[in-house]
Amino acid sequence: MYRAPVREMRFVLEELLGARQLSAAPELADYSDELAQSVLEEAARFAEEVLEPLNRPGDTAGVRWTPEGVVTAPGFREAYRQFVAGGWPALGAPAEFGGQRVPRALSTAVVEFWGSANLAFKLCPMLTLGAVHALELCGSPWQRQTFLPPMVRGEWTGTMVLTEPQAGSDLGAVRTRAVPEGDHYRLFGQKIFITWGDHDLTPNTIHMVIGRIDGAAPGVKGISLFIVPKYLVNADGSPGARNEVRCLSVEHKLGIHASPTCVMAYGEKQGALAYLVGEPGRGLEYMFIMMNSARLAVASEGYAVGERAFQRASEWARTRVQGKPPAAPAPGAAIINHPDVKRMLLMMKAQTQASRALVLYTAFQFDLAEYGAEAARHAAHARGELLTPIAKGWCTELGNEIAGIGVQVHGGMGFIEETGAAQYVRDVRITTIYEGTTGIQSNDLIGRKLGRDGGAAMAALLMDMERELQAVPGADAGVAGIRAAARDGVRLLRDATAALLAALGTRPDAGMAVSVPYLKLCGYVIGGWLLARSAALAAGKQSGPEREFYAAKVHTAAFYAAQVLPLAAALARVVQSGGASVVDTDAALI
Repeated sequence: MYRAPVREMRFVLEELLGARQLSAAPELADYSDELAQSVLEEAARFAEEVLEPLNRPGDTAGVRWTPEGVVTAPGFREAYRQFVAGGWPALGAPAEFGGQRVPRALSTAVVEFWGSANLAFKLCPMLTLGAVHALELCGSPWQRQTFLPPMVRGEWTGTMVLTEPQAGSDLGAVRTRAVPEGDHYRLFGQKIFITWGDHDLTPNTIHMVIGRIDGAAPGVKGISLFIVPKYLVNADGSPGARNEVRCLSVEHKLGIHASPTCVMAYGEKQGALAYLVGEPGRGLEYMFIMMNSARLAVASEGYAVGERAFQRASEWARTRVQGKPPAAPAPGAAIINHPDVKRMLLMMKAQTQASRALVLYTAFQFDLAEYGAEAARHAAHARGELLTPIAKGWCTELGNEIAGIGVQVHGGMGFIEETGAAQYVRDVRITTIYEGTTGIQSNDLIGRKLGRDGGAAMAALLMDMERELQAVPGADAGVAGIRAAARDGVRLLRDATAALLAALGTRPDAGMAVSVPYLKLCGYVIGGWLLARSAALAAGKQSGPEREFYAAKVHTAAFYAAQVLPLAAALARVVQSGGASVVDTDAALI
């Protein structure tokens, strides 16, 4: 049974990040630790009592395509009705249109619970919120007033529509056409892999579609963004006539079977009526508002599924009796007492906690960029942008690893669907691909985020990490060891960054060849720094009423320092000298 980690989340928000400082901003004057705790506890109840019971049945039943539209798995419509009744679609949405303004760190924390309890369900409101943010920033007054209120209320949902069969991740190859017609356009094209592109949860779906206005420039400079509602909107705001939008089929996928992934046709006859968002040719720029929001949300999906896999594996290990552990006086002990099983569980727990800390820290940077001290906003935004591809790439890669370890803890029973461990492996696999593969994230990291400022944002982060990890006189010996390991990791990352920047200046292909190892190196080291900070905060609280909670924080950080952070040394070596082995190999030899 899933139990949302409310106390863990409170520790990160309250103690590691100090999110209460955001209440100094007039827009967040009502925010407090108590408010965050109340939101988290209510979200936990919904995740545990409504979403989690539908996870396994939804995986088994899946979605069903019909000529009239996609039918979701039993129970999903009622769950969504309760989701809307609880006001959850409004969390993090603009207050002007009925939303509840809260720090992004808190809304990011909440969606972890949805992802752990039922990843397939979570994807629908996630995409809607991304569409809301894009329209809030780029839509016309009429577009905002027409589409945002029902989307913020959860009455309508939104999608992000990019991929085409011939284009894949190369958005410059998109062929969807937009023909001007008065104050709107007619859209013609086919899209694939459209998550929640059609369903029966709401009476209308607002598609955010990229395409080309006839005569536009080739490549990404010719891409524009359009609003294409499933049903046109009447003057009173109600859904009207059906637009020329149709789901041709649903994909048969490895996992997330209860999430409809649709092949969508726009304009099979006279063209789907579409409204241009913003200016022509700036569609990719506008779409990246959605994509960057989604990248951080997908990063949380990696460790959200990892958290659920850990809980299931831990429960199994505490009740499964097999063999005789070395220190046990007699046979018949639970397998959690076997050293390697304990190691696997600690690996799952430590990497989940490091991932959570990284994603919430990243979200908090965007909060500081919007609500923090004026002088620090630019630096916070630059740090948030730097960390986004790291969080997305590293946390989803770890989510796959953690789910795989969960199967291993179960042994042969993990390979049997009935235990539930296998579903997490299948569901989490897509997260390394959603919103750009790990390779695309790493290319963004070194090509845009490092390249645009010559590594200045990374240098500032490394400086802050080194300063915080300096030895503290009289510190607990265990925490001092954790700090020392984290400090060694920072030195490795600093040297690897310098080597990578030099390579990008002389031989960019060799630098790109080690971009994924560099991204992972960043993740392991930054995760180690955040867990070292956590251990330092927890060390002085091991004698109070929550001594076991805080002691576990220190022990988890110590395990990470001893068994996870050493991976940084191997990755740093790859970054510094491994590129040539890739680029010097002829493709014919592979």
